[in-house]
Parts: sequence; structure tokens; C-alpha cells
Amino acid sequence: MSMGLTKSVALAAPKLFQLKRTIGERSVIKLLVAILRAFVDSVRAEHKPDAADLMEAAEHLALTYTHDSIKDIMLALKEARTGGTLKTYYSSLDVATIYEIINTYFDKKALYLESAHHDRKAQGAGTETEQVKLLGEAAPKMLTNVAQQIPAAHPNAGSIRQKLSIIKGKLKRGLLDPAQAEQQRTEARQATHRKSRTDWKPSPEAQKQIDKRHRAEDRRLAEQYRQPNR
Repeated sequence: MSMGLTKSVALAAPKLFQLKRTIGERSVIKLLVAILRAFVDSVRAEHKPDAADLMEAAEHLALTYTHDSIKDIMLALKEARTGGTLKTYYSSLDVATIYEIINTYFDKKALYLESAHHDRKAQGAGTETEQVKLLGEAAPKMLTNVAQQIPAAHPNAGSIRQKLSIIKGKLKRGLLDPAQAEQQRTEARQATHRKSRTDWKPSPEAQKQIDKRHRAEDRRLAEQYRQPNR
């Protein structure tokens, strides 16, 4: 069960309170008892906890570490067994020792999570800085492309597109330098802006008079066509 077990695997495993919902509290305690029994049997100590002690320890762990996974418990015991920390307990292994081993593991886990959080934060800041840099480099090009868009309803859209294509071709062939090409593009962009002409537009008062004449003409025509043919 502990093969390939790492902190990241234990961190992603279902938590004890989730297991209680899915398989029941009694089953969770039975699993913890089995894990504790396997650990105790692997330790060559003269005095070891008995079945009642292991049952009490399992209940304590199930109530204490509700938001940690059962694989955390397994990893804590595995690290104690393989890390050489059990040499001092060869003569006697009691429940208090097991609690100490597991508490030490969770202290290390807290440091591990804090370090991982700082790493993600630093990585996120670096990624954000890089994205801002890329956006800053791309923004002028994006604005230029938007500015060069020609309205579809523009009466001279075709000729302006043709002019921009000619400018691009000349720049590519070296007939224009970048400054000259940009100057000509600017002139082409300015041509897409149609200034509002007020010289041919009637004033609001004149428009009212025009509308009034139109209505009068409509009434006259309507009266004319109402009359019987003579």
C-alpha cells in the first residue's frame, strides 16, 4: 500500500472526513488499525502496543487528522521506519511514540506546504511579469492593426487597401525605409476617417421647414387622388 507513496500523492489522496462519508467511520478506523498493526509488526521492539492500544490510537487519529489523508498516516510511519528514526525505540514502542512520529511528520508537511505555496506564488509572479511584458510588446502592433482596419462601408475602401498593399510590397523590396512606410500608412489611415460635412446638411430649423413642405405635398397629392376622375 505504501509503494510509490510521496508527499504529493498523500496530499492528493481523499481526506479522512471524505472517507468517513463514502465508506463509513468504522471502516476508516479499521483501515487505520491495519496500518498501525503493520507498522508495529515491522518494528523489532521488545514491548509493543496491544490490540486495544491500536484501536484507541486509530480512533484518536481519525478524530484528530480529519482533513488529512490516510496516506499521510502511512507515509509518516513509512518515513519513520525507513529513515532510521526508530533505532531509539528498539527496546520499547508505545502509542505515545506513534503519536510523536505522526506529529513530527505533520510539522514537516506544514513546512512543505508553505514552501510549495511560496514557490507557486513566485512562479505566478514571474509568469504574470512575462505576460505583461509580452502584452506591452504586442500592444503597439495590435493598435496599429486595429487602426489600419478599413471600414467596409468606406467609399474608397478598395483603393485604400490597394495602397496599403503597395506600401507593404515596397517595404519588403527595400524601395521604402520603415519610416517612409509608416508615414505612408499613417496617410492611408487618415484617409479612412470621413469628416462630417456641415456645408450640405440643413440646420434643425431648415430641416423642420423641409419636413413641413413634404407633409403639405403629401396631403395635396392625397386630396388630388381622392377626387373623382373628370
